[in-house]
Amino acid sequence: MDTVLPDVSINESSPSLSSLEWVGMQGIDLPVVLAEPGYRRILHARADVQVDLPARHVKGIHMSRLYRELDHLSDPHDLTPAALRNVLDAMVASHQDCESRGARVRLSFDLLVRRSALVSDGLAGWKAYPVQLRAVVRDGVHALETQVTVPYSSTCPCSAALSRQLVEQAFLGAFANQESITPEAVAAWLRQHASIATPHSQRSEARVEITQTPDEQTWNLLALIDTIEDALGTPVQTAVKRADEQAFAALNGQNLMFVEDAARRIQSALRARFKAPRTHVRHLESLHPHDAVAWADGV
Repeated sequence: MDTVLPDVSINESSPSLSSLEWVGMQGIDLPVVLAEPGYRRILHARADVQVDLPARHVKGIHMSRLYRELDHLSDPHDLTPAALRNVLDAMVASHQDCESRGARVRLSFDLLVRRSALVSDGLAGWKAYPVQLRAVVRDGVHALETQVTVPYSSTCPCSAALSRQLVEQAFLGAFANQESITPEAVAAWLRQHASIATPHSQRSEARVEITQTPDEQTWNLLALIDTIEDALGTPVQTAVKRADEQAFAALNGQNLMFVEDAARRIQSALRARFKAPRTHVRHLESLHPHDAVAWADGV
């Protein structure tokens, strides 16, 4: 095809002379290869890419150039912080005629991890952890943030205390007229009545952000997720048998927590290993029609 195709983004000027903070695309499908220690998998990501448009007279940026540069992050290339930094620099360089000095990329995907059951040998299932990678460059200065969302179970300490009091009162009422009680009688009563009141529990989530340096070769996503789950002690399960469900109930009983407790546990665990952690926890209350929430920054 020899015909020269018109390009109004170059040949026409903007009728309204003003600069724009960001211009680009959102929701681009992209297969990315995530390579972590002990983990390598192709994942389906959604990408948002933009550059700034300082040139007031330029009618439009070059979307296809951004798309081509973004493709350098896809399979078969490994997605690394360094690769993301290089793509941002290339996006800025491709828009010198627009006087661009900044670019940004956001990648969203689910990190699929196979998790073993708590006690059943050979039993495992898949769990998805939502991840966002946000990278930006302005005037040659790079910034990179990683966000992961980790689901867990939370049991209310106040509700547990109130439940224990009701069980105590019921026990005293049942044996009020007996001078002595055998262990077998206590055990039999507990089997039938120990759940006369139970504390409320709920599925909860921790959304954690950390700052990374753009020249790193790995994201350390699995290490970040494992640190969060270990700090909380009650990660949600995949495949379970009754023995695993019982073990999960024991974990919840031994890890009672308010949102304040959860946020503090996570921050305390992360500070020693990750830069500037920021935590938002949300307990999807079973007692209330609203959520309980807490935030903690990296200070």
